[in-house]
Amino acid sequence: MSSCDRVRVSLGARSYEIVIGRGLLARAGEFLAPLALGQRGVIVCDSHTEPLYGRPLQSVLPGTEMLTIPAGEGSKSLTQTAAVLERMTGLGLDRKSFVIALGGGVVGDLAGFVAAIYLRGIAFVQVPTTLLAQVDSSVGGKVGVNLPQGKNLVGAFYQPRLVLADVDVLRTLPQRELKAGLAEVIKYGAIRDAEFFRELEEGLPVGPRMVRRCCEIKAEVVGADETETTGERAILNFGHTVGHALEAIGEYGRWLHGEAIAIGMCVAAEL
Repeated sequence: MSSCDRVRVSLGARSYEIVIGRGLLARAGEFLAPLALGQRGVIVCDSHTEPLYGRPLQSVLPGTEMLTIPAGEGSKSLTQTAAVLERMTGLGLDRKSFVIALGGGVVGDLAGFVAAIYLRGIAFVQVPTTLLAQVDSSVGGKVGVNLPQGKNLVGAFYQPRLVLADVDVLRTLPQRELKAGLAEVIKYGAIRDAEFFRELEEGLPVGPRMVRRCCEIKAEVVGADETETTGERAILNFGHTVGHALEAIGEYGRWLHGEAIAIGMCVAAEL
C-alpha cells in the first residue's frame, strides 16, 4: 500500500484534509468511509476524465452515478449548472447525498457550486485530476461559474469534506496543461516560500512534494482568511487581475488559466 501525505485545512467545524499520494484513486472508498457520507451520490466529471478515471472511481464507490459534462471553460456556466441540478433531481438525491468532483478546475468549481446550492447544501469531495486543480483550485472552498460579463461572478465559499489528490493521474495530462499548472506552483513560491522557489528553479519534479508544499501554503492562507475578509487571502490572487482579463479577451479559449496567470504575474512583477 502506497504512503500518502496529509495537509489539514483548519477552519473549525469546516476543517478537512487534503490527502496527497500515488495510487489513491483505487483507495477512494477507504478515504471516504470516515466521512460517513450518504448511501447515494454523483461523480461529476467531463468528457476527458470520464473515460480515463470515471469508471475506475465509480467501481470503488457503490451507490454513485456518473454525470458527464462537456470538457472546457464553456461548461462553467449557469446553463450547465441547471442541467446538472436537474439530473440530480431526476435521480432523487436528498440532503444525505453527496457530490464528487472528478476533474480539473472547471469540474471542481461547477460541482462544488452545485453541491452548495442543491437542497441548500450537500457534502462534496474534490478529486482533482490536473496539476492546477491539485495545487490550487480544489483547495479553499471557492466554487462558482462564469457569466458573459466575467469570470466567477456567481458562486460561494463552500468547503469540500475532503480533497483526494492522486498524483499518478497527472501522467495522462497533456504537456500544455502540465505547464499551465506549473504557473500556479511558481506563484506559491513567489508569494510565500523563497526556498521552495529555489527548488523549482533547480528542477523540482512534479510529484507529491510539489503538490504538498503548495497545499500547505494555501491551507495556511485560507485558514487565516477563509472568505477574504481580512485581505490576507488576496495574496493568492497574484497575477490574476491581468490573467482573468486575458482569459475574457480570449473568450476563455485562447489561453489556459495557468497561461494567463503566468502572463499576469510577469505584468504584476513589473508594476
